[in-house]
Amino acid sequence: MTSTRVFVVVLDGVGIGALPDADEYGDKNTNTVSNIAQKMGGLHLPNLQKMGLGNLAKIKGVPPETDTTSAFGKAVEISAGKDSTTGHWELMGLQTKTPFPTYPNGFPDVIIEKFKKLTNSKAILGNKAESGTVIINELGEKHLETKFPIIYTSGDSVFQIAAHEDIVPVKKLYKMCRIAREEILVGKHSVGRVIARPFIGTENGNFERTPRRKDFSLSPPKNTLLDYLFESGITVTGIGKIEDLFNNRGITFSNHTQHNPAALDALEETIASKRQGFVFVNLPDFDTAWGHRNNYKSFAHGLEQFDIRISKILSLLNENDIIFITADHGCDPTTSGTDHTREYIPILIYGHRIKNNIDIGIRKSFSDLGATISELFKLKSNIQGTSFLQKISLDNS
Repeated sequence: MTSTRVFVVVLDGVGIGALPDADEYGDKNTNTVSNIAQKMGGLHLPNLQKMGLGNLAKIKGVPPETDTTSAFGKAVEISAGKDSTTGHWELMGLQTKTPFPTYPNGFPDVIIEKFKKLTNSKAILGNKAESGTVIINELGEKHLETKFPIIYTSGDSVFQIAAHEDIVPVKKLYKMCRIAREEILVGKHSVGRVIARPFIGTENGNFERTPRRKDFSLSPPKNTLLDYLFESGITVTGIGKIEDLFNNRGITFSNHTQHNPAALDALEETIASKRQGFVFVNLPDFDTAWGHRNNYKSFAHGLEQFDIRISKILSLLNENDIIFITADHGCDPTTSGTDHTREYIPILIYGHRIKNNIDIGIRKSFSDLGATISELFKLKSNIQGTSFLQKISLDNS
């Protein structure tokens, strides 16, 4: 089977039920979509329902379909951890056996002292696990007074540096992040991402983060599907934070959108263009704006808005296009915690050359998606995973 273009849309944090090992991560009984639906008294997702979302879990307001418009299934994360980097890498055929380090009690002195020395910082503020919006309003005024950078983390494997744009210019903040990434957070302290978090405002309560966030990620230790596509001369387009998660590896074009609507606009523009190849899209708001902030009402609204947009997106596809709608982990906003949750991810596959009403079952790894796309493009790759192309392709009927 050949295809002009393949699109993968990652609904960041939209899990579909606790994995068998979820209890080991403190995530027993999590189910991002189902728990939100229960809290809301039901969700209205008619287009995703037709595609088979309700066939993957019990979702109030989204019943199972007996004749879906797409192929559908869900997948188990085989990698250790539950962060965005791990999830996206596994989707592209790279499984991670050792989880990235996390620091729920703050970073050890060896990291902080080296950071202060290499960045010429007399001191730092914070050094704890906290919500980004909370910590800048807690320490923003002190930061304005002392000019010390705010260091913090979360339940994810991240080292975040927050600084007011008038105190630490964005270019200087980026430089501090590069120093942390390249000279400090290495070896056993190799966190998944170092993140620059510039903000503005004048007093506690009105500080807000700006769009100039920048992620400094680890490079994948082995080739992913993106590398194999790129090396084969196939155009790879990243929309959203894809370039950050793969440290710019294997990407031809990047459109670093900040929020769901902009990412979906960019996706529609790419579909309408003549650009060929592979398009990888991340929709971040489910995770960063709503999941981590336990805002299940806005999360629900975001799902319903996506359901409206997906109808138009599907109508724009040509006869050779294929789209995969999936996720990278869960981020259940109905729980008491604010970090990611260890969950199954949905996989919905639509295209004129894709069989309707096909259940691909529970895939043993997210990497099965990458392996399927590798087969679609007839690549000679060594990525992990088992392709399900033969099961969904009308060309193999």
